[in-house]
Amino acid sequence: MRVISGRAKGRRLNSPKGTNTRPTTDRVKESVFSIINFYIRDSKVLDLFAGTGALGIEAISRGAEYGVFVDNDKNSIEVIKENLENLGFQRESSVLYCDVDAAISNLSSKGEVFHIIFMDPPYLKGFIEPSLEKIYDSNILSDDGIVLIEHDLKDILSENIAGFYKYKEKKYGNTLISIYKKEE
Repeated sequence: MRVISGRAKGRRLNSPKGTNTRPTTDRVKESVFSIINFYIRDSKVLDLFAGTGALGIEAISRGAEYGVFVDNDKNSIEVIKENLENLGFQRESSVLYCDVDAAISNLSSKGEVFHIIFMDPPYLKGFIEPSLEKIYDSNILSDDGIVLIEHDLKDILSENIAGFYKYKEKKYGNTLISIYKKEE
């Protein structure tokens, strides 16, 4: 697993030991970032269920201003911190060791707003819709921002969820990438 493009292009990322994380493949990551490339420059990104931090790190490498990484697994948090340190991205990032609901509440109470929110939750566990509802209710996504969700093909998402509409969907094998925007 590596950084595809930008300042850290070609640099390898560490992964947690064990099977608790399912890192986004380079092929999927490359395709995803070609779709959202025009959103990245000078953006603030939130990487929920961050795992290795690969999606947020890719965004920072490509010009995002700042990234917040959230995971509730201690090993993942250690790996994210290692990856950020190895790439020299510590000043452009922060890492939260907590569950997604707590992180969203915390960020909302601080008035944080993001242009891109990445979600790569454990597949088929029912995290997506409640997390989207929490994001919408907390108002942490900018009006022109996107929520990009990596999920299993079997995890069918509604066209409209909690004030969001499905803007785009792309299939990669058994993985779907769904992009949501706020309804106008």
